[in-house]
Amino acid sequence: MQAHDLPAHAGLRIDGARLWNSLMELAQIGATEKGGVCRLALTDLDRQGRDLFVSSAKDMGCTVRVDAIGNIFARRAGLRDDLPPVMTGSHIDTQPTGGKFDGNYGVLAGLEVLRTLNDNDVRTQAPLEVAVWTNEEGSRFVPVMMGSGVFAGAFTLEHALAQADREGVTVKDALAAIGYAGERIAAHAVGAYFEAHIEQGPVLEANDKVIGVVQGALGQRWYDVTIEGMEAHAGPTPMELRRDALLVAADLIRAVNGIALTHTPHARGTVGWVDVHPNSRNVIPGRVKLTVDLRAPDDATLHAMDRALRELCAQADLPVTVDEVVYFAPQPFEASLVAAVREGAGALGLTSMDVVSGAGHDAVYLARVAPAAMIFVPCKDGISHNEIEDARADHLEAGCNVLLQAMLRAANASVEGARA
Repeated sequence: MQAHDLPAHAGLRIDGARLWNSLMELAQIGATEKGGVCRLALTDLDRQGRDLFVSSAKDMGCTVRVDAIGNIFARRAGLRDDLPPVMTGSHIDTQPTGGKFDGNYGVLAGLEVLRTLNDNDVRTQAPLEVAVWTNEEGSRFVPVMMGSGVFAGAFTLEHALAQADREGVTVKDALAAIGYAGERIAAHAVGAYFEAHIEQGPVLEANDKVIGVVQGALGQRWYDVTIEGMEAHAGPTPMELRRDALLVAADLIRAVNGIALTHTPHARGTVGWVDVHPNSRNVIPGRVKLTVDLRAPDDATLHAMDRALRELCAQADLPVTVDEVVYFAPQPFEASLVAAVREGAGALGLTSMDVVSGAGHDAVYLARVAPAAMIFVPCKDGISHNEIEDARADHLEAGCNVLLQAMLRAANASVEGARA
C-alpha cells in the first residue's frame, strides 16, 4: 500500500464494543468494590495485566519485546520494517484508588487499532507498535513516568532500577519477581508517537466536545515554602504584636490562586499541602510549611509566575524561604501530528477543540525523542485518579477511530524529524 492509497482506508472503523469489552476485562484485574481498580506497578496484579496484554498481542500476530525497565513493545510488521515504527501506548498501572480508563484506554485503543487492521487485511508501510510503559503513576515507586523516562533518557536505567518502595523492594527486584526484567537494549527510533487518553479534567465535557486536540503539556514548577513566625499564647498576645505564620500563609495561598488567574486560560496554581506548627488550638502558629505547584504552557509564562511568587514571598511580613524542588519544561507536541489529530476528528464528523494537558503523560517524555501527539476524550465530571472515574463508550470509540486514522496516515508517509 502506497501513501497515496491512504484515502481508500478512510472508511475504516474500529469495533467499539470490542474495545469496551477489552477495557472491562482488564478492569477485573485488581477490581475494587467501588468499581475502580487498584493495580500498582510491578505487583502480581500488574503481572496479570501485562500477561493479558502480551497474550492478546501475540494472538494477533505481533512480536513482543520487553526492555530492561519492563516496558513492553508489541510490534505489527510493516511492508518496510527498516522504517522506524509508528507507536502508540500508555500504561496499565493505576493509583491505589484508580479507575478503569486512565492509561488503560491508551494501551487497549492501540491493540484495537491493530485488530482492526488485521480484520481488514490492511498493511502499513512502517511497522506499528503498542507500548506499555512501566510505572507511569509513581504510586509505588518514584519517579513517575519511569519507563518512558528511561526510554527517553530523562534518567538512567540504573537510577530507576535502584528505586525502592516503602517496604524496601527495589524496582530491579520487583521486575524480576513478576518476570518482566527484560533485555538491556538501546531505545529504538520512533517515527511518530500517539497517545489516546481520557482528559482527566472537565474542559471537554464542559464545552460539549468529543475530541481534545492536545497542543502540548504544561510546564511545571514545584516549591517547598517555609514561613517562620513565633508561636505564642493565643490569649495574652495582642493582635498587633503577633508573628502569625499561618496568617502570612493564608495570604500566600490566595496569592498563588491570583498568579494563575493572571495568566488564563491555561496557567494553574495550587497549594496542595500545608503543615502548621505546633498545630494547637490556643497557640499562634510559629511555622508553616506548604507546597506550591505552578503550571503553564510556555516557559515565558512559567518564569513570570515564578517571579511573581518569589516577589510576594520577599515582601511578606515574616521570613519566607522558597525552595524549588521540581521543574518540568513545557512540552509542545509535533505540529504536523497535532494537525493530523484535528483533521482526523473533522473527517470523522466529531466535535473537537484545542486543549493542553495539565497532567504528565508518557507522551511528554516521548516528545523529547520523537514527533508526538495526544488525543483526549471526555471523562465524566472530569474525575480521574478515583474509583468512580468513568467515560462514555461512544467517546472512547471516537477517540480510537481518530487514533486509527492518525496512525495510518503517519505509517504511510515519511514523518520528518524522527529521532533515535
